[in-house]
Amino acid sequence: MQNPKASDNEAVLQQQYLRAMGSFEGIILSQMEVKNKLGDRLNYSIRAGLVILSLVALSILVLLIMLSSQINRISDVVDDMNSHFTSVSSRMEDIKISVVAMETQVALMADIEQYTTIMNHEMHYITTNTDAMEKSVAAIEEQFSDIRLQIKDIATSIGFMDNEVKVINYQMHRMAEPARTLNKFFPIP
Repeated sequence: MQNPKASDNEAVLQQQYLRAMGSFEGIILSQMEVKNKLGDRLNYSIRAGLVILSLVALSILVLLIMLSSQINRISDVVDDMNSHFTSVSSRMEDIKISVVAMETQVALMADIEQYTTIMNHEMHYITTNTDAMEKSVAAIEEQFSDIRLQIKDIATSIGFMDNEVKVINYQMHRMAEPARTLNKFFPIP
């Protein structure tokens, strides 16, 4: 025969055991619910991060496309400048040839003092040389005018290039705005 007190104790223990199991099950379920919520938050955070990274990548791509177009423009301006410099160089060669011709003609004028007895003949020669010098000076003046025009073209090209660099600077500053905003939310240590 069983002791009635022992069976009451067993019933109490059984009830305590069932309550403890119910509490344990409630704790486990609440922990699972908390873990599920944390998992959902983590998934949302990862998705938001991926969206932000996609936007940053897209803005970098747009910036690179804009920079490549600006570099093409700058390359064209530099090519124009190179052609102007080549033209100036060829003009300088022409000037050098004209100066050498003038030196030769001036050297001939020194001989005039030695030959004053045959002045009429030499005067005709001097007149011819003077005409050639005038043509050379006119050619030099024309070449200087061309050089001035080339230098003005170079200055204009540099002005265009300066404007393009300013546009690049403005666009880079504008395109970097999302990254600065992102840095405010997620500062890089």
